[in-house]
Amino acid sequence: MTTDRDADPDMDPLRPAPSERSVPELLRFGVVNVDKPAGPSSHQLSAWVRDAINDTLETLEPDGARIDGVAHAGTLDPKVTGCLPTLTGTATRAAQVFLEGSKEYVSVLELHGPAPADFREVAAEFEGEIYQKPPRKSAVTRRLRTRTVHSLDVLELAERRALLRIGCESGTYVRKLCHDLGLAAGVGAHMGHLRRTATDPFDDTTLHTLEDLTDALAWAAEGDEALLREVVRPAEDALVHLPAVTIAPSAACSVATGAPVYAPGVIDVDDRLASEDEPDGDDDPLVACYTPNGTAICLGRFVGDPDAESGTVVALERVLV
Repeated sequence: MTTDRDADPDMDPLRPAPSERSVPELLRFGVVNVDKPAGPSSHQLSAWVRDAINDTLETLEPDGARIDGVAHAGTLDPKVTGCLPTLTGTATRAAQVFLEGSKEYVSVLELHGPAPADFREVAAEFEGEIYQKPPRKSAVTRRLRTRTVHSLDVLELAERRALLRIGCESGTYVRKLCHDLGLAAGVGAHMGHLRRTATDPFDDTTLHTLEDLTDALAWAAEGDEALLREVVRPAEDALVHLPAVTIAPSAACSVATGAPVYAPGVIDVDDRLASEDEPDGDDDPLVACYTPNGTAICLGRFVGDPDAESGTVVALERVLV
């Protein structure tokens, strides 16, 4: 499968500004905040999105490049619903951004006995850093690790049910959290229905169903782009929670061939970076680099002084062009 650059290696590697891209360009570097239904796995849903996009690309540009795949923001079990931001085409290179933010869930906790009088106080004890071991069916190594629960609110409490809203670090196992909460309450519990309501930087106010996407693609194939541009957003929308570094177009062309971002090529840095302590290599922040027109160029680690006359400012992690 060829890409645009494979077909013409001398072409300008930089994309147009996000608002100026054609529909095929948008589909090859986009993001859809999918409202995952109960039933299919995240993998199945991703395959449907990929195939639907490629069918539309074949209609719009029969000789153009197809997308190799899509990448979603963390697997949801088949029964779990909600926020599953999905990157398309070249944007899949940016999938790591979803590990940098927080996630929010609403869950029904099924208690195995009447809730104790101090249940809300027990739940509050789970805010902060907790220890978890991934479940046996997980795809990662089962070793004890820490995760941060930013908030755990008891929205409603019936005799044997609690409705919880949980804000947590990426990689937190809500099913295990519910089990441990039941043990701490002294009655036992398991997770009932679970819905993900947010994955930084997306939440449930911008969700679109698979039906929305397929309708939008069908209309776009007939020449009406309005719905598609609402459903499929430029992939830059998935990066807005990261600190930004603006670089010159000439520097961006060098980055496209694998060069890091050097100080002379930096035009501006995010205020969050301007207040950073001197980078020490232990916890260098992940940043997104853009050209002045808002086109994302790369992800990297902020490692140097942008005001210096020379030296590396951003060490590359993923080139996005």
